[in-house]
Amino acid sequence: MTGRVVAVTGASGGVGRATALEFARHGDRVALLARGVRGLEGAARQVREAGGTALIVPTDMAETDQVEAAVRRIEEELGPIDVWVNVAFTSVFARFEEISAAEFRHATEVSYLGYVYATMAVLQPMRRRNAGTIVQVGSALAYRGIPLQSVYCGAKHAIQGFHESLRCELLHEKSPISVTMVQLPALNTPQFSWVLSRLPDRAQPVPPIYQPEVAARAIRFAADHPRRREYWVGSSTVATLVANALVPGVLDRYLGWKGVSSQQTGEPRDPEQPANLWEPADDESGRDFGTHGDFDSRARSRSVQQWVAHRYPQLAVAAAATIAGSAVVATRAAGRGRRS
Repeated sequence: MTGRVVAVTGASGGVGRATALEFARHGDRVALLARGVRGLEGAARQVREAGGTALIVPTDMAETDQVEAAVRRIEEELGPIDVWVNVAFTSVFARFEEISAAEFRHATEVSYLGYVYATMAVLQPMRRRNAGTIVQVGSALAYRGIPLQSVYCGAKHAIQGFHESLRCELLHEKSPISVTMVQLPALNTPQFSWVLSRLPDRAQPVPPIYQPEVAARAIRFAADHPRRREYWVGSSTVATLVANALVPGVLDRYLGWKGVSSQQTGEPRDPEQPANLWEPADDESGRDFGTHGDFDSRARSRSVQQWVAHRYPQLAVAAAATIAGSAVVATRAAGRGRRS
């Protein structure tokens, strides 16, 4: 599916930017929403180079009036929104007791309520047209909490519950509007260079690490096939969610033992590292952070699990055909044996 109007929040960097580029490569018109103008300008330039149409819409996702205005502007300038992708977030890397109430509240407003506000705003025109798709970008941490990320895990758990509730309501109404959720693994994004951190060492994604393009391909696939309730991306996500369903207490103890050290590189954190909790880090630092973080040498650009998950109906048909063919051959061989 191409030529759609697609809105992506958090599009100034990381997964949001990679997602915008993925849609652009398929000829879509892409609205780019985020706070940081420098990052948005860089993303818009790449979208146009990739063959898409870009519209920059500076928006603070924690402000309902800005979100509603963004929806109106996109529909006026690009046309009816076909796909809305919620990605934007901010967070704090720290032990829970080191996070202030104001920090926790604001991060939750952006990372959870931003999804809610955007979904509220875009559902109105989608309901009038009886068409549209909303993709909520989640994480394995929507099911499994880990140390040092109580803000992020809390928001992702909340999004998961919100998504399921909304999906049930739309199914009850027999609405043609689709909502789906994509659960991501650890990714090599700039968040580890700009999230407010109080860790003694540099933060890192927990290996295995995937490139943000892996997530972007999964998000576009979900937008193209939105009737599935959610998608799991990466073998580590599958392993985490299955283990958490079967032995959550064991994971509690394991993460209590290894979860803190595995999220730090062992190198001292730069005390001058920018933080994007209150202000966009790209505007504050004068730097366009781009799509990738600092872990290119350790990040995977492909996921076998994703390839299989996106093709399991075809693979199931092929497997069934192979089994049926083998059965026919065996039956014929047995028949020849009896005649002889």
